[in-house]
Amino acid sequence: MTEEILINITPQETRVALIQQGAVQELQIERTRQRGIVGNIYLAKVVRVLPGMQSAFIEVGLERTAFIHVADIIQNNPQAQIEKLLFEGQNVLVQVLKDPLGTKGARLTTQLSIAGRNLVYLPPAGSDAASEKYIGVSQRIDKPEEREAIKSRLASLMPADEKGGIIVRTSAQDATDTELVHDMLYLRTTWEKIREAVNHQSAPSLLYQDLSLAERVLRDVAGEETAQIRIDSAENFEKLTAFAKDYMPNLLGKLSLHRGERALFDFFDVDTEINKALGRRVDLKSGGYLMIDQTESMTTIDVNTGSYVGARNLDATVFKTNLEAAQAIARQLRLRNLGGIIIIDFIDMLSKDHQDSVLQELKRNLERDHARSSISEFSTLGLVEMTRKRTRESLAHITCEPCATCAGKGEVKTAQTICYEILREIVREHRQFNPREFRIVASPDVIDLFLEEENRFLAQLGDFINKPITLQAEGSFRQEQYDIVLS
Repeated sequence: MTEEILINITPQETRVALIQQGAVQELQIERTRQRGIVGNIYLAKVVRVLPGMQSAFIEVGLERTAFIHVADIIQNNPQAQIEKLLFEGQNVLVQVLKDPLGTKGARLTTQLSIAGRNLVYLPPAGSDAASEKYIGVSQRIDKPEEREAIKSRLASLMPADEKGGIIVRTSAQDATDTELVHDMLYLRTTWEKIREAVNHQSAPSLLYQDLSLAERVLRDVAGEETAQIRIDSAENFEKLTAFAKDYMPNLLGKLSLHRGERALFDFFDVDTEINKALGRRVDLKSGGYLMIDQTESMTTIDVNTGSYVGARNLDATVFKTNLEAAQAIARQLRLRNLGGIIIIDFIDMLSKDHQDSVLQELKRNLERDHARSSISEFSTLGLVEMTRKRTRESLAHITCEPCATCAGKGEVKTAQTICYEILREIVREHRQFNPREFRIVASPDVIDLFLEEENRFLAQLGDFINKPITLQAEGSFRQEQYDIVLS
């Protein structure tokens, strides 16, 4: 099954859609203001050592100094004290373990690691065996024979002069030898560039930033079945082309720059799919529907026959609806990026064969999911319990917030999300009608955001289209309501 990847990049956010069989299967969003620093590697300077806390404050160039605990420092003696390992003014190579939170600075480690699609590379100083190559296996690969098989396979593919370590991720089990070699090449090249930067930078300075969403998609999502990767930003097309040339040359021929009059996401109606994925109800072609409710602890999915009465008898109607629901549920889990515990209430089926068929259909449709999942059998109450690994925030948590009007029982799009929708809509209107100027009429919260935090992006858009953009607050408008007046 071939697939396409659409990458929509603006100064304020990056959005990625995975298209299979002409339909959106996965969505990822990364906003510029909310990008974390976990995984970043810095050449840093020790500011203060605290023997009583066995910690030290480290200057990495952020607003607040970061800190490191003795347990996160590479050492041969587990009983060593931090004052014997670090001293004030010392330069040290560190990686961020946790983002700054509240008044706390970032937490650091000297045990460096660089993640690839199927492998994690441990540079020589951070390996358990610095003088020889080392291979570890993810704990999720728990069968001894599978662990030994993947270790032997990696050992045969690793260069003879390798001094660092490799941790095998669960996805490596399904990877080809070519994909594993490409992964090792990417990781070693990245480490060599970091080592080279150490010799040319002074502390504190950023040596390696974890990949952007667009780069992570090339690393983690694109593969042999990817037919095309479309990018709608000329500047970022050049950056991604250079990135692929250095690390993933097999993807170069699949990259293309979208230059059409219509916005990239409009071709596949992606924005409509995003709006659908933020709703509770999902309609099935047969007339049945799903009701999806996401809470803090779990997600529940209820399957209903709705208006579907087309089969010869009730059992056949229920079975057909549940089969269609299994396909839709697998897609919605990916589309909404729902993780953790998921409870599915299929319509009651009396036949054990029908239950088994529905479970197999659900599992089959989840095979292409990049997140690992585990599915139980039907319970005595007719429920299916499953888990899906959380890899990032769900679509709703990124784009929505609790609604003050309904006391948190529902959700509305954030003012920031509306701002970005308005900016995209202005680009569409500019291409289609080319008016003299634009006037944005929106709720006071949205207008205030345009006047303050999002002012830079609004000004950039005005310069880009070379048209004046004015603002008008309308107190009667709800947060999601806006008009764009052309003149």
